[in-house]
Amino acid sequence: EVQLVESGGGMVTPGGSLRLSCAAPGFTFNSADMSWVRQAPGKGLDWVSTIERGDTTYYTGSVKGRFTISRDNAKNMLYLQMNSLQTEDTAVYYCAIRAIKPYGRIEYNNRGQGTQVTVSS
Repeated sequence: EVQLVESGGGMVTPGGSLRLSCAAPGFTFNSADMSWVRQAPGKGLDWVSTIERGDTTYYTGSVKGRFTISRDNAKNMLYLQMNSLQTEDTAVYYCAIRAIKPYGRIEYNNRGQGTQVTVSS
């Protein structure tokens, strides 16, 4: 089974930056649509961003203009550059393989253990 490994989280003050990384060994990474999702304390899983196999990117509205998703297919790595962080961005962040199921249902699969991002003054 594919094991994704997230890293790069930490604690920053509002306005700060972090870069998350996701190692994705052992599968055809360059043919996968990859996503970042997050889970804030006491809340459900929220989609943050997706980069498709053709490098088209998508962002949820609250992070647009502040976060940048990217990938390095040669290294099987996924990244999320997060700038101008806000307290509302506090969450555990997971990378995932996006799967589109029948009737347009989307799944975010093979999440790793996640990496904690805490934004606090």
